[in-house]
Amino acid sequence: MKLSGVMPALVTPFDASGKIDFNAFEKLLVHLREAGVTGWVPNGSTGEYFSQSTEERRDVLQFVKDFAIPGEILIAGTNAPATREVIEQTELAKDIGYDTVLLAPPFYTRPTQDELTRHYETVLSAVDVNLVLYSYPAKDGSDISFELMDHFADNPRVIGIKESSGVLQRAIDIASRYEGKIQLVSGSDDIALDFMFWGADSWICGPSNCMAKACCDLDRAYKSGDLDKARGMMKTLYRAMNILESGKFVQKIKYGCELQGMPVGECRAPLGALTDDEKAEFRAAMEPILKW
Repeated sequence: MKLSGVMPALVTPFDASGKIDFNAFEKLLVHLREAGVTGWVPNGSTGEYFSQSTEERRDVLQFVKDFAIPGEILIAGTNAPATREVIEQTELAKDIGYDTVLLAPPFYTRPTQDELTRHYETVLSAVDVNLVLYSYPAKDGSDISFELMDHFADNPRVIGIKESSGVLQRAIDIASRYEGKIQLVSGSDDIALDFMFWGADSWICGPSNCMAKACCDLDRAYKSGDLDKARGMMKTLYRAMNILESGKFVQKIKYGCELQGMPVGECRAPLGALTDDEKAEFRAAMEPILKW
């Protein structure tokens, strides 16, 4: 399975009462499709899966699956703190029609690399899906080691790794060590162009919820060979991307959607609202993107 293009790590819109707002969700998905995204990644951390009930997670997966058209990539986030729960969530996604899942190390438990290897093996044995690994040690408290990737490098169902460590040298190492085996997927948004240069053909991108056309245009400019144009676009995107990486990532993305005229509600607790200063800083960085 070839992963390519910009695939939004989707936010989950909530209404004023805190319920999932599927009208706002549809408006957002239509906008993203028009911008040129290549697929959908619901129920990741940007989608606040950690705050949702199993029924809500099922509803989100079903809604996105029903919206998708042939040719669009579908990757379900099915993460949970325990292997048993991950299997349950992955079976749910498979039953709905997702053949690929995105899995970070289980949060809170901080498994060893041997434990994490067994975790992924157990999930793959239990459910017939493809797997995109998700490396984000700053959030999950666990890394995905090269020893683990070596273990899965010849497994055709482990198709990629979303690399969100922010360490470019690690991305280069992944691209060179696993070429033709494990696809490098861009997950460090403020160095996305560097990832493209080093072989990432796809980008699972939270910021694309609120800057979809800019992200897709960057991807298209690079793939067309116009590196000067791509570099200029990355410079324009960089400040907003960097502010997102500085904290309150999901809150800022949801505020960015509001700035684009597509309000998607607030985040669920424990995620809190942005301060006026945080809004002003991000709004200023978004100005050239809003005029894109």
